[in-house]
Amino acid sequence: MTKRPLEILDQVLNRQPVIISLKGEREIRGVLQGYDVHMNLVLDKAEEEGENGTVQLGTLIVRGDNVIYISPSPE
Repeated sequence: MTKRPLEILDQVLNRQPVIISLKGEREIRGVLQGYDVHMNLVLDKAEEEGENGTVQLGTLIVRGDNVIYISPSPE
């Protein structure tokens, strides 16, 4: 049986890092701690790769209307 998108997120919840692609060509990597049906996300150990290297963001809340996609991150 095909899984629904939110069921797939449950598989990575609190387990492995994910990459979040955001509007404005930004990508953030972190451990998914929680989400809701609007795709608002809570990330722990969040970091963003920038021109000057990696910026540690810590715990981060991402508003769902900025999310383009979520993908498991290679460890």
